[in-house]
Amino acid sequence: MVERQIMEPILIPTEKGIYCPEGDFFIDPLRPVDRAVITHGHADHARTGHGHVLATPETLAVMEARYGANHAKQVQALKLGGKVNHFGVTISMHSAGHILGSAQVAVAAKGQKIIAAGDYKRARDPTCPPFEPVACDIFITEATFALPVFRHPDALGEVKKALSRLALMPEATLMIGCYSLGKAQRITMLLRAAGYDGPVWLHGAMVKLMNLYEEFGLSFGDTRPLTRDETPGAGDIILCPPSAMHDRWSRRFEPLIRAMASGWMTVRARARQKQVNVAMVVSDHADWPELLQTLDDVAAGEVWITHGREDALVRACHMRGQLARPLRMVGYDDHGDVGS
Repeated sequence: MVERQIMEPILIPTEKGIYCPEGDFFIDPLRPVDRAVITHGHADHARTGHGHVLATPETLAVMEARYGANHAKQVQALKLGGKVNHFGVTISMHSAGHILGSAQVAVAAKGQKIIAAGDYKRARDPTCPPFEPVACDIFITEATFALPVFRHPDALGEVKKALSRLALMPEATLMIGCYSLGKAQRITMLLRAAGYDGPVWLHGAMVKLMNLYEEFGLSFGDTRPLTRDETPGAGDIILCPPSAMHDRWSRRFEPLIRAMASGWMTVRARARQKQVNVAMVVSDHADWPELLQTLDDVAAGEVWITHGREDALVRACHMRGQLARPLRMVGYDDHGDVGS
């Protein structure tokens, strides 16, 4: 039988998000608050309108690029590995391996440590530091792909699959639908690792964030913004948001091979729904084995699950002798259903 934790947690779930009463701040709040600690720059975690924001320098740069310099009244940068004491509560940042600047937020006070992991992955990604397991009393995890069916294949192999399709149709252009923050940059690096050294053409929605990554030292080779005056050639590659793959804009680049990069491409029905020629299972979230491995690595006595497939992960925790509870927090999504 799983025993209940006696110590009163220093974080509590609320309608606005995870709240620390001792420090009077929220982690990834779902609506504007006075003090917010942000795990990463995706819009479902990093919202505008807060009074004070604490985040990594990269996440703050993403928020400024997306929302403008006045997205919060005050901002404070805390590097990965750094810590700050706030009203007797120690806050530290540890890499989540999700996207550039993504962090697990460690909160420690009264002899207790809780990790709010935000979104994370365990797979290698040259665009961000790897996930750092941190021992804690309570681990707050996502559960986006928390079903045994989700076992992400090697991402480089998925990119090579798309390139092989292009090699069979050299007169075509390969269009890859992917999320503009994190996924587009990772796909570009994987294309280079797979041996593609031609131009990668960028939909307008991709350009600003691609440039931001380069400001933090990433190099993507030959990338070019798509304009009305330039047209990709046969055998070239275009990156665009998933929503643009079948609209009028895309038709001028025919003949096209349409590919989608998302962890959801494991589900064949979703791949058919998106009408893609190549389903690339490339995810920026932990899959089922990685979630379980992470729970082993952090060795928490209790697990809280914020969003995703909570029930399966709760059951797995109970079978492993871990106390677990679903928080069922509404507002953290999958970036348009295919961005994960």
